[in-house]
Parts: sequence; structure tokens; C-alpha cells
Amino acid sequence: MNLNSMNETPMASRMAIGLFGKRNAGKSSLINALTDQSVAVISDVAGTTTDPVYKTMELLPIGPVVFIDTAGLDDSGELGLLRIEKTYEVLRKCHFAIVVADVETGMTDFEKDFIEQLDQRKIPSVFVLNKCDKGVPSAEEIAALKKSVKIPLSFTSVYDGTGIKALKKKIIDHANYEDVEPALVGDLIDSGDVAVLVTPIDKSAPKGRLILPQQQTIRDIIEKDAVAMITKEHELRHTLESLSQPPAIVITDSQAFLKVSADTPPGIPLTSFSILFARQKTDLAEMVRGIKRIERLVPGDKVLIVEGCTHHRQADDIGKVKIPRWIRQIAGGDIEFHWAAGAHYPKEIEDYAVIVHCGGCMLNRREMQYRTRTARQKGVYITNYGMLIAYVQGILSRALEPFPAAKLALEENDLA
Repeated sequence: MNLNSMNETPMASRMAIGLFGKRNAGKSSLINALTDQSVAVISDVAGTTTDPVYKTMELLPIGPVVFIDTAGLDDSGELGLLRIEKTYEVLRKCHFAIVVADVETGMTDFEKDFIEQLDQRKIPSVFVLNKCDKGVPSAEEIAALKKSVKIPLSFTSVYDGTGIKALKKKIIDHANYEDVEPALVGDLIDSGDVAVLVTPIDKSAPKGRLILPQQQTIRDIIEKDAVAMITKEHELRHTLESLSQPPAIVITDSQAFLKVSADTPPGIPLTSFSILFARQKTDLAEMVRGIKRIERLVPGDKVLIVEGCTHHRQADDIGKVKIPRWIRQIAGGDIEFHWAAGAHYPKEIEDYAVIVHCGGCMLNRREMQYRTRTARQKGVYITNYGMLIAYVQGILSRALEPFPAAKLALEENDLA
């Protein structure tokens, strides 16, 4: 296990703070000043930032945060439109937004419209007039700004450090940093309980470490003052027999579901890492309803398979090979498959009958909720890797036993 990675808060669990504005407003200089590091390339040339730049740090008392520098929202041309699209992808995951404008340009309709979007999305924000070494608005102009902006106002200069500390304080004062992701497993166990984690080590497992879902689950169990016991699938039966009393729950990698279910006595709750993450990030009952849609696929239907990260694909890759094979076994016929990975999530999803998404451990809750909500609004069903695997192996009902609302949705859809 890589202990360094265990000690770092994953990006998806950090409060995301995005910097937005026109080109050459000084966003990159500002993120460098806020993080006290040269993490973004700066230049007087407009449009220097082309791709989002991420910088993690601790901002107390909030805790772990990630600042994200973005391309100018007024970018132009074919490439500019692609950069703007990436900027809006960042906005979907943000818990807080810093809207930056050059003090000489001031507030324009552009910034007002963007702040209105933030209000509609319920994203707390602050408006920053940057480059104040050029001069500061008069008291009357500041008073008028405060009336029109209706969000906290800050004045900064990265050249002499003006307002940087004050801006950090405004972020701390106005960010809803209690808006954190729910527990993964902490609400399913009590202090002193034993949770058994089944973690297969095969050719797809990263050398020298556990994968992120396993790491985060262990952390969640420890924070509950419970005991995490880790074993491989072939040692599970011996592990359970060695315990003086049954564990509170068994959590497995989805691909070992069938063997783990066979070796886990019926009275012990059983689920998977993928299902736990689906519950933490979004609506588990919605994912259950997506399974039913797979049963009704017909030749010519399109299925989108989505992974929140990118990785080297194995010969029998779960997203590229196994899931299409299982879906064809369920639905029969000629199903058309498409794939998306990483931060990219297609805008036009109306043509898909169903979306099959990974657990989303690399995505934060805001992003996963956006994806689920967008699918629902466009009449597209969505489900989850772990849910599909449990269904294919005939143990979905058991895998949802710990989650009453999702189990009810399962029974209503007659998938048990």
C-alpha cells in the first residue's frame, strides 16, 4: 500500500474553489498568490491559461481544498469554445467560485450574468476586482458596486499583496464548507464493529498500493472507531471463521461478488465499494431504476459507458469488454456502445437508452449529482458498475440489503 497516497486527501473529497472571469483578468496571478506558489503560468498575453490548473492545499479552518484556475470565459474561436466548455466542466464541481475582473474594466454585464448563473446553481461566490495597484475605485463607486453585485466584494493586487489575506478570509466566511460528502460506510457500522473488506489482487490491481475506493473506505471505518479487516476473496471464508463474532458488514470489489456472496453467511450484510460510492455521490434508487431499463434494450439502442478516471485498459477491461458483454447477455441483439472517461461528460445524451457509470471515486458529489440530474431531465436512465455486476450475478437484492430506500426501489421494479 502506498502510505503517501493514504495520507493525502483525494481531490474528489476536497472543497473545490474555482477562479472564473475574462481573459487577462489576472486569475492565474491570483491563484499563485492565494496558494503562495507558482502553479499557473502567467503572462500579459490574454488567454495564457488553456486547460484548468489544479492546486491542492490546506485552508484552515476549512481544511483540504483545491483551487482551480480556468480559461477565460470570453475566449473566442474554435479552440476558445472548447476551453470555455472545459471551464464550465470545472464549474459543475465547484463548491465556491471567485469571479475575477480587472479593476480598470470593473463590473460588466458579463460578470453580472455569470454571477446570476452562480446564484441559480447555488454556488457561494465572491467578486474580486484585481490589479488594484493600478488604482482603487472611489468610495461612491465601491458603494454602488456593493449594491449591484450582491455578493461579497474584494480588492486585490498580486504585485504588492493587497487584499490576498482578506480574500482568503472572505472564502472562509462565506463558503459552505459543511457541504461535505456523506459517509461511505460510517453510518452502517458502530464504534468497535468489524468491517471486512475483500480486495482482490490481480493483474489489474495497481502495484504497491490499494485503489482509491479501498483506501477511502478504510479511512471512513477508522474514523468511526471501528476495525477494518482486509482480505482477498480466496481467504474470505477463513477470515470469517477466525472471527469470534460476525462482522457488521462485508464490502467487496464488485468483480469478486459471486464468490464473496457464496462465502458470506446470509445474516451478514454484504455490498460493494462501487455501490457504496454510488450511494455517497448520488441517488442509489435512481441507479436501481437504470438496471430495469437495460432489460428493455432492443437492437439499435445506444448505451454510454462512463468512467470518472482514465487508465490503461487491460485485455478484459471492465468498461470496454465485460460490461458490453454482460449487457448483450441481458438484452440480446445488436446494442451500440459509446464510451466517455475523465472530466469529459457528453452534453448530448438524449440518444442513449441508458448510461452505465463507474462508482465515481475520482469525481465529487456535485459532479456526480449533475450527471444523474442531467440524465433524469433528458429522460435517460443511469446505473452503476457495481449494481450491474450484482444484477448479472443474481445477487443485487442482497447487495442492497443495507440500503432500505434502494431495496424498495428494487422491489418496486421487480428486479429482486
